[in-house]
Amino acid sequence: MSLQGLLIWSALGLVAGILAKLIMPGKQGINPITTVLLGIIGSIIGGKVGSLIGWGVVGEFSLKGIATAVAGALILMFGWRLLFGRKS
Repeated sequence: MSLQGLLIWSALGLVAGILAKLIMPGKQGINPITTVLLGIIGSIIGGKVGSLIGWGVVGEFSLKGIATAVAGALILMFGWRLLFGRKS
């Protein structure tokens, strides 16, 4: 992944983190900074996986890229909630 691709997926991750938080049901208990960081990391991971399977070309802003970034962020947020969520 090139530096340009990494920057694009990071910027997309800002939006993906917010969208993932809106999509994920229930109260996450995740602060806004963590949401953005999980969105960035999730979008980079989702972008890498998506580019390997031919879905979401790195360095290209497209609907597939947005879907891949949001999916990566959702998976990461779900994992975060499983590991660090409130036990009630």
